[in-house]
Order: sequence, then structure tokens, then C-alpha cells
Amino acid sequence: MTDTSPQAQLQQLRASIDNIDAALIHMLAERFRCTKAVGVLKATHGLPPADPNREATQIARLRRLADDAHLDPDFAEKFLNFIIREVIRHHEMLAAEHNGSSDRTTSA
Repeated sequence: MTDTSPQAQLQQLRASIDNIDAALIHMLAERFRCTKAVGVLKATHGLPPADPNREATQIARLRRLADDAHLDPDFAEKFLNFIIREVIRHHEMLAAEHNGSSDRTTSA
């Protein structure tokens, strides 16, 4: 016999939420591994840390995906903007590190 009490249902739902949260963390970690590689590539080739055209395209794409998934597109955009700001911050740090190391090698 399956327990369908509110407490049991709550525990099942929370277990699903916990699994989803874990998957989100792993997906974000993988995303940041990829964006770090992009940042290294940009720093190595003197490309700017930010790409406003790419960002606008991604935001529009994510808004469409959110709408299709019945998720508030404004929320999805805020979420992506937060991630983009963090990625740009990482890319700026990589660029600064790369410029610092190239300065040291040229001044030696």
C-alpha cells in the first residue's frame, strides 16, 4: 500500500527537487568549464571578454525556450543575465592573467 499522506507527498516532491537542484549544479559546472575554455581562447587571441551580439541572441533564444516550457521568460532572462555577468567576470580575469603573463615574458 502506497502512503499518499500529505507528508509522504511532500517528501517525494522534495526528493525530486533535491535531485533537480543537484542536476542544475552539475549542469552549471559543466557550462562554466566550457565558458572557461572560451575565456582562455579569447584571452589568448586578444578577443574582448564580452560579446554583446552573442548575449542578445542567447537571451532571445532562452526567452523562446522558456515560453515554450511555460516558464516566465522574464525570469529566464534574469537568470541568464546573472550567468552572463559571471562568465564575463571570469573572462576579464583570464584576460588580465594572460596580459600579466605576457607582460612578464616580454619584459624579461
